[in-house]
Amino acid sequence: MLAGMAYFFYVQSGKRTLPDGLIQANGRLEGDHVIVSPKIANRIADLRVREGDTVVAGQILAMLDDSQANARVKQLESAANAARAQVDAAKSAYAVLKKEVPNAIGIAEANLSRARNGAAKAQSSAQQAARESERVHMLVERHFIDAQRAEQADLALTAARSDEHSAQDAVRQADKQLADARLGWDRLQAKAAEIAALEAQLAQARAALEEAHSVLDDLAIKAPSAGVVLTRFRDKGEVLGAGSPIFDIVDLDKLYLNVYVPETLIGKVRLNLPARLYTDTFPDTPFAATVKTISSRAEFTPKEVQTQDERTKLTYAVRLYLDKNPDHRLTPGLPADAVIRWKEGVEWTRPRW
Repeated sequence: MLAGMAYFFYVQSGKRTLPDGLIQANGRLEGDHVIVSPKIANRIADLRVREGDTVVAGQILAMLDDSQANARVKQLESAANAARAQVDAAKSAYAVLKKEVPNAIGIAEANLSRARNGAAKAQSSAQQAARESERVHMLVERHFIDAQRAEQADLALTAARSDEHSAQDAVRQADKQLADARLGWDRLQAKAAEIAALEAQLAQARAALEEAHSVLDDLAIKAPSAGVVLTRFRDKGEVLGAGSPIFDIVDLDKLYLNVYVPETLIGKVRLNLPARLYTDTFPDTPFAATVKTISSRAEFTPKEVQTQDERTKLTYAVRLYLDKNPDHRLTPGLPADAVIRWKEGVEWTRPRW
């Protein structure tokens, strides 16, 4: 951490002293590190950036082997298409059945009505034949007519009763057909339940396909944020475990400067105080910053301070976060001077070293 620590050098007298209300300090810019890792174990098929490359959020940094993932996606696409076809076929059958059921019931009801009418007529005919046969037999017994007429009446009665039985059988058959037609509503409900089951299978197939696409997408290792690649830990062809680091990226939108303020001045520093940073790269452009953290424990000034006298002084670490980094002009490692304004109204002044 010594290479990344900031150092402070403050002069209280002479021409280098800043106006009352300003504190100067210096250090090197640092940033929040992001370790880029894969979610799943796989082999590196391609690496697209190296150390020092600037990347943007969402940029593909590396590709893992996708041969198995692509095969899995194709397999699940076929399964999803087959499930979709089954659902469509079941829905078509349901639509046809929904039309057929009321038609079949209507036809069965009409047939039953005709059968009942026929049975009623046959019953009347049989009753009439029975009365006629009885009358004829009485006349034969009285010798008003010959016996042949009785035989003819008996034959007519037998035929009428046979017709009546046939008509009753027709009624029973029509009633059975109507009952079967009404079962169509149950078949319709069963078909609806079948459709629901097939749609559930389709939903499962689509979920599996979506998961497979997600796995495929995860094989493209993307930058989570804009920044600079500080370290590339792996090379093409290496097999990684899930969570194994591939890149170390510093977010250029979250740069900060660690400075050390002597204990004689730390009481004037408060959170959210404004500050300005100056760099040699852009000497005429101050960059706004804000005090975000103040250490609660004192420590000795880091070794980067030049004189032994300064190294023996106790200081407090203060972190200044850049408010903005226009066009990402500032990068980690740049030396920077800071001016913290603890008194309102004091005019900003460049550091005086």
